[in-house]
Amino acid sequence: MPSRKTPDQSQQSLFELGRADPAPSSLPSPPLGERAQPISEERATPKTYAVSELVKLAARTLEARYGVVWVEGEVSNVSAPRSGHLYFTLKDAGAQLPSVMFRTEAARLKFRLSDGLKIRARGRLSIYEGQGKFQLYADALEPAGLGAAQLAFEQLKRKLAEEGLFEPARKRALPPWPKRIGLVTSPTGAAVRDVLRIAERRGRVRFLIAPCQVQGEAAPLEIIAALRLLERQPDIDVIIVGRGGGSAEDLAAFNDERLARAIAACRVPVVSAVGHEVDFTIADFVADHRAATPSAAAELVVPLHAEATLRLDEAHARLLRAGKRAIGDARLRLDTAEERAAQSARQVIARRRRLIDEQGRRLAALHPRARVQRDRAALVALHSRLLGRLRLILDERRRAFGTAAGKLDALSPLAVLERGYSLARAADGSVVTQATQMKPGEAVTVRLSRGELGCRVESVDPGSPPPPGPKETTE
Repeated sequence: MPSRKTPDQSQQSLFELGRADPAPSSLPSPPLGERAQPISEERATPKTYAVSELVKLAARTLEARYGVVWVEGEVSNVSAPRSGHLYFTLKDAGAQLPSVMFRTEAARLKFRLSDGLKIRARGRLSIYEGQGKFQLYADALEPAGLGAAQLAFEQLKRKLAEEGLFEPARKRALPPWPKRIGLVTSPTGAAVRDVLRIAERRGRVRFLIAPCQVQGEAAPLEIIAALRLLERQPDIDVIIVGRGGGSAEDLAAFNDERLARAIAACRVPVVSAVGHEVDFTIADFVADHRAATPSAAAELVVPLHAEATLRLDEAHARLLRAGKRAIGDARLRLDTAEERAAQSARQVIARRRRLIDEQGRRLAALHPRARVQRDRAALVALHSRLLGRLRLILDERRRAFGTAAGKLDALSPLAVLERGYSLARAADGSVVTQATQMKPGEAVTVRLSRGELGCRVESVDPGSPPPPGPKETTE
C-alpha cells in the first residue's frame, strides 16, 4: 500500500533530468542529487545507484520542484477498499494521473466520488516507492463547476429515490385529532415560538418538545436522538422536525443520510418544516408531509378549534338524524314482525283446518256406501277406456290399410305410365331397356297409360356408357 511522503526540506537544490550528450567525446552527466564537479582530464567513473535510492531521489526532486498543486480532470477507476483509502485516476484527452486520497481526508468528502465526474484535486506529486509509480497524493477534492454540497445533495437525493424512500405509497396520512404532538427543534429558535403561537391560536393541543441543535456538525446526530426519543413516547401521534430559515450551510444538517433514514423508519408520521418556502432538504422529500415553514407545519397538524366545534355540531345533528332514522326503522321492523307473526298464526290455523277436513274425508271414504260408489265409478271408467281403446285400434287399422293401398298404387306399373312414362317391347315381346337391343328398321310396340303405338326404329343412339363400378381385388 502506498505510504505518505513529505518533501525533504534539506534537499532544496534543483536538478535537470535528461541524457548526456551522446557524442563519444562527451563525459557522463553528474549523478542525480549531486552538484556538478569540474571535469578532470581523466575519464570520470559514473556512480551506480540502488533502485530504491534512485526512486527516493526522484521523488524528493519531484516534491521539491512542484510542492502543492491543483489539477483538473475526469475521474475514472474509482476504488475504495476496506482500508478507507480512496484510489482513482484523473485523466484528460492526452494523459492519465494515478491518484490516492488517504482515509482521513476521504472521510471529510461531502460528495461521493464516481467515474465520469469532473473534479479539481489539490495535493502533491510524488512516487510510490514500492511500485515506482508516479501519482498524486490528494488532500482535497471539489467538483468542477458544481459546489460539493450541491453535488452531495443531488447524489443522496438520487440514491434515496432509487431505494423508494420518496414514494408517495409509503407515506402516511396525518392523524385528524392528535392527542400529543412531538416537536424536534432548537429550544431557543424562532421555529418553536412560531409553532406554539399558531397552535395556541388554532386550538388546545399538547406539545412535547425534544430540544436539539439544528445546525453544525453535531446537529444530525442530535436531531436523530431527539426524534427517536419522541417516537418512543406512547401518546405521540405525529412529530414535527424543523427549524427557521437560513443559508444552505445552516440547513445542511437536514440533508444528512442518517437523518433521512431515521425519519423514514419513524413509527409515527413525520412533518418536515425546514427553512422557508423556497428551501428544500432531503428531510422534506423523505418525510410523510412537507410544510413550507414551521408555522405552516403547525397549521397542518393542529386542527382548528372553530372547525372542530362546527364539525362537532354537524356530527351531533347527524347523530340525532341517525337516531330518529334508527327509531323509525326499529318501529317499522317491529310492525313488520308483528304482521309476519299474525300471518304465520293464520297460516297455522288454515293448515290445521285443512288437516281436519282431510281427516273427515278419509273417514267418509271408509263408509261401505262410499266404497260401492267408487267401484261403480271405476266400472264406468273402465268401460269408457275399453270403448276408447277399441275406437283407437279401429282408427289405426284404417290408417294402416290406407297407407298400404297408397303404396300398392304407387308401385303399380299403370301408375308409372300415368306419370308420362311408356313401355317399349320388341317384336318378340321382350321389354326394351337399352337402345342397343334394337336395329334400324325393326318394329317396336310402345305401351302408354291408355293404348299402344306401333313404331319402327329409324336410328339407334347407344348413349354414354354407364360409369364403371368398383373393382374387386384379391390378395
